[in-house]
Amino acid sequence: MPLRLLFLSLALLLAAGQARAQDLLTKRNGDEVQVKILEITPLEIKFRRTDNPDGPLISVYKAEVFMIRYANGAKEVFGAAPAPGAPYLAAPRAAAAAAAATGPLPGPVVTGDVVLAEDEVHLGGPRLGITLLTNGPLARGRQEEGYHDLNPFLTQFGWQFETRLFRLPNGVAGLVEFVPLVGGLEQGKFIPSVSGILGIRGPKGFEFGLGPNLTPIGANIVLAVGASIRTKAGINFPINLAVVPGNGGVRISLLTGFTVRRR
Repeated sequence: MPLRLLFLSLALLLAAGQARAQDLLTKRNGDEVQVKILEITPLEIKFRRTDNPDGPLISVYKAEVFMIRYANGAKEVFGAAPAPGAPYLAAPRAAAAAAAATGPLPGPVVTGDVVLAEDEVHLGGPRLGITLLTNGPLARGRQEEGYHDLNPFLTQFGWQFETRLFRLPNGVAGLVEFVPLVGGLEQGKFIPSVSGILGIRGPKGFEFGLGPNLTPIGANIVLAVGASIRTKAGINFPINLAVVPGNGGVRISLLTGFTVRRR
């Protein structure tokens, strides 16, 4: 019995030690997270969750954090969040470095406009799907040499090149996408198309964009909507519906695939 009590006591001591080794991060919205603080910069707080110590490095803006209570009992309270419309004092790291070398930047950086230097992200991956040609585009396509027996349903294969230009603190991101496709291979056709899309992606992955589309039957505007499903492994699975009006009808494409970070 004493031996069992000894083991139980050691286990309790280890558990207590582990609990004390945790830092407690309290956000301004009231959320509390058990973490291990790794770095605090002028703009961000970087940590790993203690319930997933081998998981990804997580960053939050200091403006979103109310207090950190460290494992040793010390606590650090951060300044009040700026009022709506007030200047946001935390400048991006790159901007802060530039300001140190050349002087203050012209004009304030306001809440919602903070852009991190490393936030330009390049993604790429294959796209595949199907396109429906309504009567107008189908008739126009059949006038082209070699496309006289064109069917209204086309398979599409291609690649998506994506650049995330910025990401706001609320998670909204600005995107530029370049999507070359080849359609009609199942019919023995080679029908190229190229789209350049400027768009917005929300914090939950919903996205929409607009841009030019070029094909052998002419130039038009493409409107694309969809969602990008993100995974912890760093792989995104986009699903998009694209509509191209013109030539007396519309072309409707449903595309999917995956993208990964290119660098």
